[in-house]
Amino acid sequence: MSVTLRRQEGRAGLALITPTLVITLVVVVAPLAWAVMLAFQNVRLINIRRVGVFGRYTLENFAYVLTEPGFWASLATTLVYTVAGTALSIGIGLVAALALRGRFPGRTLVRAAVLVPYVAPVVAVAFLWEVMLNPQYGIVNTWLPEPIAFLSQARGTFLGLEVPVALLTVIAFEAWRYFPFAFLFLLARLQALPRELDEAAVVDGATPSQRFRYVILPQLWRVIALLSVLRFVFTFTKFDDVYLLTGGGAGTEVISVRVYTFLTARDDLGAAAAQALVLAAVLAVFVVVYLRFFGGAREQG
Repeated sequence: MSVTLRRQEGRAGLALITPTLVITLVVVVAPLAWAVMLAFQNVRLINIRRVGVFGRYTLENFAYVLTEPGFWASLATTLVYTVAGTALSIGIGLVAALALRGRFPGRTLVRAAVLVPYVAPVVAVAFLWEVMLNPQYGIVNTWLPEPIAFLSQARGTFLGLEVPVALLTVIAFEAWRYFPFAFLFLLARLQALPRELDEAAVVDGATPSQRFRYVILPQLWRVIALLSVLRFVFTFTKFDDVYLLTGGGAGTEVISVRVYTFLTARDDLGAAAAQALVLAAVLAVFVVVYLRFFGGAREQG
């Protein structure tokens, strides 16, 4: 009886996971296998119908991508954009969570308003930023002594230093748009903190900075670690924000925009797929480093 019951349970479990397995194969595994196959073949849009599983496999696409002018500069831009955008979004989210954790009139409305950048359509908010930052009629430039082309000027001078204007602008957009994501995680953890710890620190005479450093921050470390990994992955592969704001011009060409350019402007499917695999490999390396770093930090804590 027990053997029969186990068989029935096994069949029922297999029947339950079959839809999920089929969807995963169709949506994830099959496109990934197709992209890998394209990356190792000389495929262009004109000859894609002749591409098959038993085609001529080669490493020429990877050699071409890695030696193509602008690839390493694009990779460096992607890393700068990712690290700065991740750090700023989490930092702003932490400040917002700390500011809105207490009770005050209209707290629910203010918290809901904070989520607007994250839930608003990306096309709408990108167009809003383009209008605000326009050097001819943008509201931001009306406050400046000289107009600045924030989205089309690659370099500019600030306090005697040369700064990448367009890149800093898209980083600011990234931080503004996605800090509500960090805000939600951090606020949920702050709400779960025992009030006794904070009250005990106040009784002991701890200053606000000391309470944050020694009481609150250690409780948020795991959430910040998780957010760092998630935001790093999401930002490293980000395409729509940069493309809508600058189209990848003025020193803002990240790897994802470069892949799109190879795919559409050059019709080179093989090189685009190879570049996407390089992007995935670099991302995998950094994710492993992040996980080991934060895992070791948690064990020490």
